[in-house]
Amino acid sequence: MHSLAQEIQGFSKNRLKKQCTCVTTVTGKKLLERRRRRSDGGEGEVEQVEELEEGGGCGFVEDKSLDLQVGVVRPFLLLASQDAAHDIDTLQRYKVSHVLNVAYGVANLFPDQMVYKTLQILDLPDTEITSHLEECSAFVDRAREQDGAVLVHCNAGVSRSSSVVIGYLMLREGLSFDDAYSQVKLARPSIRPNPGFYQQLQNYKP
Repeated sequence: MHSLAQEIQGFSKNRLKKQCTCVTTVTGKKLLERRRRRSDGGEGEVEQVEELEEGGGCGFVEDKSLDLQVGVVRPFLLLASQDAAHDIDTLQRYKVSHVLNVAYGVANLFPDQMVYKTLQILDLPDTEITSHLEECSAFVDRAREQDGAVLVHCNAGVSRSSSVVIGYLMLREGLSFDDAYSQVKLARPSIRPNPGFYQQLQNYKP
């Protein structure tokens, strides 16, 4: 009968399950971190980090704290994360009637109670965010005409949705980029359009 010590000695490290952690960054980007043994036979492990396509399956470390902060940019124009968009109490408190979902792969939970519009936009600097502004603004206008309120959200409510709201103020109210940005920042201080979106909006001429 083998002793426990012999079993432990005979156990190969290669039989250990490869460790893999999937982390979602604040911008909604999914990164897969793998630890594996070195291929050159050396001691220790190497860590690989790769970016996942959204929706890639892996048990990931999730931030459990909900972000239910809603930025009221105009009485009819609200900005938030997917957490707020998925919380019926928050939606009812702010009298939301329409939801503009500009995230990639985020479900609309209350189709019987809200009017939804979904544009699957990737939070990447080379995504042409300004090409979506007219369509998004038309949806906001329709809600406003019906005395409704639109909640614009992406994953974190930081880059894509804030860019759309800034663009709306520039397109419909004729605000400069600086004025539109500062008004949206005041309503939701955590906004940070990615560098590509920032540049596109700075150069945007409605």
